[in-house]
Amino acid sequence: MSHPHGHHHHDDSHHHHSRNPLVKIAMALHLPGFTHDHSHHDLAADRAFLDNQLAVRTVWIALAVLGLTTALQIVIYIASNSVALLADTVHNLGDALNSIPLLFAFYIARRAANKRYTYGYGRLEDIAGVFIVISIGFSAAYILYESVQRLLNPLPLENLEWIALAALVGFVGNELVALMQIRVGRRIGSDAMIADGQHALIDGLTSLAVLIAVFGTLIGAPILDPIVGVVIGFAIIGITWNAIKAVWYRMMDAVDPHLVEHVEAHARGVDGVLAIETLRLRWVGHRMYGVMKVTVPAGASVETSAVIARAIQHEARQAIPQLEELTVEAKPI
Repeated sequence: MSHPHGHHHHDDSHHHHSRNPLVKIAMALHLPGFTHDHSHHDLAADRAFLDNQLAVRTVWIALAVLGLTTALQIVIYIASNSVALLADTVHNLGDALNSIPLLFAFYIARRAANKRYTYGYGRLEDIAGVFIVISIGFSAAYILYESVQRLLNPLPLENLEWIALAALVGFVGNELVALMQIRVGRRIGSDAMIADGQHALIDGLTSLAVLIAVFGTLIGAPILDPIVGVVIGFAIIGITWNAIKAVWYRMMDAVDPHLVEHVEAHARGVDGVLAIETLRLRWVGHRMYGVMKVTVPAGASVETSAVIARAIQHEARQAIPQLEELTVEAKPI
């Protein structure tokens, strides 16, 4: 999974999705990423602190929503004995637990950089992504195992109306969390949070798939229950693969090539820049660092070169709000 091509476009999505009923619910609940207050974008000096605060608040809310959703589904599973609902419930529990390492990472990231950790503790966020991938993979294996067992030993479902209610609860809870985490993750540049949000997005859809199991029982085909469980399991395997790629990119300091091109385009627009020799960008958690070498006119003074470098840094921050630091070397041709 690559990074969004332009983090600076995130506000457009607010208007684009305003007709979505779940977005309206999120706005009514004032969930992070769905408020009309964008004042924190104007506080560039405090951007890192504010992004971290937003991330922590988002994860706490996600943990609470998924925890409540899972608790309701557990109660209904005990009464219904649906393996499809069990699969969905286990996965929702895993999603809630995924929030814990992410929350820990955001709290530790508040610590200042020191002589040993010169870039700070932001990389811990990427390590949390590894735990999220392991959790997703485990839930897929467990769901497939339970579903195969039920295929071999099918049991009729009970309390169908409660199962249907649980499916709807799972859908709404997961979709609200997904919309919130993806929107905030893109805003602050957190791939771990985006992966967790996309995980919840698929979970919401698989919650609706439980309704197929209910329909199967109503028409006298209870075998649909474990079949849906198997489908959910394979869907989660797909999520796992995407999450593995996202974590791999971050651990290998990979960035979306479009971001590099975007910064280069802004830099070329600065007066005095003749050419860009090199540009290296890397993510540390949800903050970005970079080094750029540019060519300026022959005979340019040290002062002129410094002015050009500062202008490039300003343009780069306009292009990528998550840019923490960009070192620019301006060399006369």
